[in-house]
Amino acid sequence: MSAGTFAPRPGAAPVSRMILAQTALETRMLLRNGEQLLLTVIIPALLLVLFSAVDIVDTGAGKPVDFLAPGVLALAVMSTAFTGQAIATGFDRRYGVLKRLGASPLPRWALMAAKTLSVLVTEVLQIALLTVIALALGWSPQGNPLSVAALVLLGTAAFSGLGLLMAGTLKAEATLAAANLVFLLLLVGGGVIVPLDKFPDSVRSLLELLPISALSDGLREVLRHGAALPWGDAAVLAAWAVLGLGAAARLFRWE
Repeated sequence: MSAGTFAPRPGAAPVSRMILAQTALETRMLLRNGEQLLLTVIIPALLLVLFSAVDIVDTGAGKPVDFLAPGVLALAVMSTAFTGQAIATGFDRRYGVLKRLGASPLPRWALMAAKTLSVLVTEVLQIALLTVIALALGWSPQGNPLSVAALVLLGTAAFSGLGLLMAGTLKAEATLAAANLVFLLLLVGGGVIVPLDKFPDSVRSLLELLPISALSDGLREVLRHGAALPWGDAAVLAAWAVLGLGAAARLFRWE
């Protein structure tokens, strides 16, 4: 049998093509999941509309939507990069999907890269939708889009690391419960809806170190006040990204 019997020549596709194909698959699976859509799209949109239209929380001077929109964008990043990814990856691990993919020609690092790219694609769709809703509610964003993009990327890295760490070390059911609980706690205490200055000083100093607080506050500084990249908030996000991704790379269990 000659070398040219099989055309095209059998073998693994280039890694870049495998990553793009896996990214497309992960994105389709994420968008078809009703529970994930509830977390990533419907809840943030409802919170934005409700708290912008009804005077429930004192958001300070100015229109409520100007305070709420950056926080809801931060919540959308957390819901996708942390909560959604942790739950989906946890159950992929439980059902042996990760183990089988790990034995395929797709390298394990490339699988993680595809999951991260899928998160970024979903976030772009989320941010576009929430921006349209916020503009319809009278939002007047300020600031440099590059600063916003930098904060979103740092926030994605931080939350992805924490989500993968949880999914790779806990059982799927525990991940489901813990991820949803953390989502609710950070929604309340992360400066998304309720300003951090409403909390006691001793508690606020700790809350400001949370990744959701750094992301929502950083986005608010840029989009509400037109500030340059807030380096303090960026440093907090970078520290969480290094810790989360480093711990996930070391402790993640594929089985």
